[in-house]
Amino acid sequence: MQKPFIEPTPTRESSWRAIVMMGRNVASYKFALAESLLDLSSKGNEFVSLEHLAEPFSRHLCEHLNHSEKQITSSRSTFLDSCRQANAGEISNKALIESTVRRGFVNVIDAFHVVNQGDTPVRFFNDDRKARGGITLTDDFFHLAEGSQFNNLPQEAEARWNLVETAWGLNMAANLLEIEYDLEGGQLYVPRRDTSRVDVTSCRDALNGYQKGKCFYCFRDISIEAGNERLAHVDHFLPHILKESREIRNLDGVWNLVLACQRCNREKLARAPQVKYLERLNTRNNYLISSHHPLRETLIRQTGTTARDRRSFFITAHKSAVDTLIHTWGPSEEFEAAF
Repeated sequence: MQKPFIEPTPTRESSWRAIVMMGRNVASYKFALAESLLDLSSKGNEFVSLEHLAEPFSRHLCEHLNHSEKQITSSRSTFLDSCRQANAGEISNKALIESTVRRGFVNVIDAFHVVNQGDTPVRFFNDDRKARGGITLTDDFFHLAEGSQFNNLPQEAEARWNLVETAWGLNMAANLLEIEYDLEGGQLYVPRRDTSRVDVTSCRDALNGYQKGKCFYCFRDISIEAGNERLAHVDHFLPHILKESREIRNLDGVWNLVLACQRCNREKLARAPQVKYLERLNTRNNYLISSHHPLRETLIRQTGTTARDRRSFFITAHKSAVDTLIHTWGPSEEFEAAF
């Protein structure tokens, strides 16, 4: 007798990453709230008043306004004006907190758990503004804070925030925005016509959440924390040495970059992965595309407009790599699939 299909239940980490990394953002408030919650995790308090939440929330927004003026797609925001005034020293911190409590949380608390027009199955706080004047953190949030992936989450949120505000700040049509990778510096950046560039974020930070904190090849846990013994390597899926043949375009493109554990990076060397990992790369890239610009538009420009076009691109590129490198590679050990 065959087993019935079972509806998969998203994990806490998957729900959190969906909140932060998926969707068509119209303001950066969700990122600010996410980073504020992560800041508050060490306090251990279940109930957080709006006054206490306002401090990290406004601080994160003020910090981002210092380097990226556009934090919302609408023409203006009275609350963001208060943040700008605080940055300029025109209002006190007390006045900023009061403005944040009045105006900063109007929509974001309601919208935080909404992904693809529905609430995530895991909630990280309950809205108790009417009854108690704040929010109540859930057991799921504190369990999230105890998980092995927790220390990666702040950098992932910051990376996504940087990607989104870069698209807004450059005021470019999404299909003209191209993200490139600096091999030496490990940064994703946007090139400008005058040969200068706009650094966006660390490549590790930008990709880790979309791989669910796992090695692309063997699914071991990886880290994006500097100095961590599990620090991930940014790996060229099709080896960088193939640039010499010039048969495969844009090997430094996001489409060809994955995060690998140290063991896989050491074993793989300059070999093309086996064809089953090509299917995984296609899946990972389609997941990135579903997260919306700027990575979405970059990947479409690099690999093809339709899923069929992209699949054809990957097959052709992989065949060219194997023809050149002869040998293929797969990890000596593989754990339970994460994506």
